[in-house]
Amino acid sequence: METITQLWKKIQSPEFNPTTDKAFIDTILDAALHSDQKAVVNFGTSGWRGEIGSEFTVRNLQVVGLALIRLYREASPELFESLGIQSFKELQERGVVIGHDNRFLGKEFCMAVAGTFQKAGVKIYYGGEMATPEFSAAVELLGAACSINMTPSHNPSHYSGIKFNPADGGPAGTEITDLITAYANELMEDHVFEPVGDVNFETFDPIAVYKDFLIKQDTIKFGRIQKFVEDGRLTLVCDHVHGSTRGRPAALLNHPDCLISLRTEDDPLFGGVAPEPSSKNLQLVKNALDESKNWFKLGAIFDPDGDRIRFYDGSREIDMNSFGAIAFHYMVTWRKEEGVVAKSVATSNFVNIIADKLGVKVMETPVGFKNFRPWLARHANPKALIAFEESDGISGLNNTLEKDAQFGLLLAIEIMAVTGKNLGEYLDALYAEYGHFYPTRSAFEVEKSLVGAPLIEKVDAIAQRAQPKMSIKVGETLKEVKELLTLDGVKIIFSDDSWMLVRPSGTEPKVRIYTECRDPNEKDALFEAAKALFFENS
Repeated sequence: METITQLWKKIQSPEFNPTTDKAFIDTILDAALHSDQKAVVNFGTSGWRGEIGSEFTVRNLQVVGLALIRLYREASPELFESLGIQSFKELQERGVVIGHDNRFLGKEFCMAVAGTFQKAGVKIYYGGEMATPEFSAAVELLGAACSINMTPSHNPSHYSGIKFNPADGGPAGTEITDLITAYANELMEDHVFEPVGDVNFETFDPIAVYKDFLIKQDTIKFGRIQKFVEDGRLTLVCDHVHGSTRGRPAALLNHPDCLISLRTEDDPLFGGVAPEPSSKNLQLVKNALDESKNWFKLGAIFDPDGDRIRFYDGSREIDMNSFGAIAFHYMVTWRKEEGVVAKSVATSNFVNIIADKLGVKVMETPVGFKNFRPWLARHANPKALIAFEESDGISGLNNTLEKDAQFGLLLAIEIMAVTGKNLGEYLDALYAEYGHFYPTRSAFEVEKSLVGAPLIEKVDAIAQRAQPKMSIKVGETLKEVKELLTLDGVKIIFSDDSWMLVRPSGTEPKVRIYTECRDPNEKDALFEAAKALFFENS
């Protein structure tokens, strides 16, 4: 008998025919609903992700639900502070927001967890298919104690996932997720699987709640946007890759004539593509936008849960390294907002140069959006005008603590409406003033035995040979180290503002390398220099 993994490989092969081979899917979904096979739960900042039908099943989600209930029942005062409430009774009264993306069995998986909360006397809000930022908005506007988002983000179609956010709507910290992991794995062994009964819940409109949140927070200038999209000079193309953002831009912008929506059909297999906002996947947006004769052009592609976005403006791709810098510059110079800018160490230093000239502090953090909480929190001081990562995630002033692709789209439109520039034109103006930056990322494999502490140790050792004032050979040039950051891996910043970051993967036998240079001809040399520094320890 074929395993679930083998069936998924058949489904994801080019030979798969959804009409004649539907039995493969039916077998997997039946297993997901009825299997009592145990799984190992690893609940990180982005939740727990697993293969549908083998790991990710109704039974195992019941276990995760029980772990979450135990988390609240046994919470210490310090943990309740992290959770943003004061007691288990408060959880019961304020309730939990539950929803899912477009993947297989989204509602069924939600109800598996909701059933455990209902038995514990917790009020349940169910939003159906939702984008990730809508959970954060709903927690705040509905006054809920937490949210449970059934999504594995941009993972392939054979995955599902569960993500937990506490009362501030942001990603849970390690003090929370470590306990969920421990409790779930402890409860996994002895849990007796029971069919999910009827679950009572209150429904709400997640799009309406999200828009109300943006208006309340004055995060986006809807008045300027609405006039702009209605004046007939803009072509807006949004590719949803069959994910949960479908219908969102249309609803948020009052269904404008300028909007072309792509890949909105219900397809949990994502048309056979990797559902992420990559350059390859952006091609449909490019094709549609290139046919437009309008002066203003904006294309965007989302990931399935709406927390990542990438742009195309009719002339070029605009990734988050560039858009984050544009957004920050706009917030300071056009909206005259005061605050800081937050970015991960793997993100371009383009924004650092701009911020330095504008007299704004840069808060550089380890990779992971949770690290922006100190500057995105509602009562943060100072507040982040923009917080972003090179992996296509962004949020900003008074917005959610989650990365928010819908905010990114609306802000891009606002920038165009206010400045009268396409994104590429705005970027060219920044290049003219601050020079060009050429970021890249890559990786190489290492021995499996190195995964974990040994790999971290080897990467950390690089710092000893990259102290400020030391020189490192890059190609045929000796570069002087200006600054060394060890927040997350080792980031070496040179006196000419080029840099390299070496980070160990926590789960794979890989070393990830990020580089940035002012001369595009240095890209390969920087990568090879970073790789050489790693292997000098061998």
